[in-house]
Amino acid sequence: MTGPGSDAPPDPQWLPIFLDAQAAEAGAARNTILSYGRDLNDFAGFLQAKGLSYASLTRADIETYLIRCEAEGLAKSTRARRLSAIRQLYRFAYEEGWRADNPAIRISGPGRAQRLPKTLSLEEVEALLEAARDQGRSQKDQIRNRCLMELLYATGMRVSELVSLPVSSARGDPRMLLVRGKGDKERMVPLSPPAREALADWLTARDEAEEQARIEHRAPPSRYLFPSGGKEGHLTRQGFHKLLKDIAVKAGVSPAKVTPHVLRHAFATHLLQGGADLRAIQMLLGHADLSTTEIYTHVLDERLKELVLTHHPLAKPRGKSDGTA
Repeated sequence: MTGPGSDAPPDPQWLPIFLDAQAAEAGAARNTILSYGRDLNDFAGFLQAKGLSYASLTRADIETYLIRCEAEGLAKSTRARRLSAIRQLYRFAYEEGWRADNPAIRISGPGRAQRLPKTLSLEEVEALLEAARDQGRSQKDQIRNRCLMELLYATGMRVSELVSLPVSSARGDPRMLLVRGKGDKERMVPLSPPAREALADWLTARDEAEEQARIEHRAPPSRYLFPSGGKEGHLTRQGFHKLLKDIAVKAGVSPAKVTPHVLRHAFATHLLQGGADLRAIQMLLGHADLSTTEIYTHVLDERLKELVLTHHPLAKPRGKSDGTA
């Protein structure tokens, strides 16, 4: 049975109600809500152009939309994401009684191209960490930039998690930091000795600067570890992204290959190369599902290949006989 339920709202209200519910009840992160909104707004435009409604839409209509997306040259990953958003919308509609069915549930997606995460060598990361020590216009900036880099590589945090860290989480020379990730889920990440040292130095410099600002301007204290005078109150993701490019140039590493997310991949890759358990890496990265973390198993594949090529007796080149019996 298809068609609208008795409580189905008018078409213009479907998306706002769904997105509000995702934010309030499902605890979806702001970026996830924005992504749903972009994808579903495109879908809404298609429905409007075709004179279709959410309540009476069929599986064939959704498949027509996906065919149009493919004809427009959209990547597999984009089409898979849009289908996922449509599925979520209609699952919500079914649960709310707006529809008696979910017309998207049996549609096969285009699949995602399996891409290995870009990463950095240990030597490149060490060069970045060293370059961050004196990157900045003032000594305070240099101390902050070193702390940012040490924390990011030591913990594998997402850049949004890093820049929005509350200063309260860093007090008392912590061995671990409490990080609030996607969907407001919390996790503990350990700090390496260099990261703890950099954090202690930054806290001293930060607190001195904040006290001076309070005396001179009566500025209120910031709740963030990396405060800023901007609207968000802390260093922005864009600001850190630009800083990282400058550090890469100074380190002699191509800026094109250095992003905050690549450093996160480097963290996971280097841990796995060192023998860390995949489930432990899942917890440190804050992945909800182990399948997301399993992409890093390419590192194990490469390591096993290297072990065979290096240590297996039949893998070694055999030259001509030396003439002995």
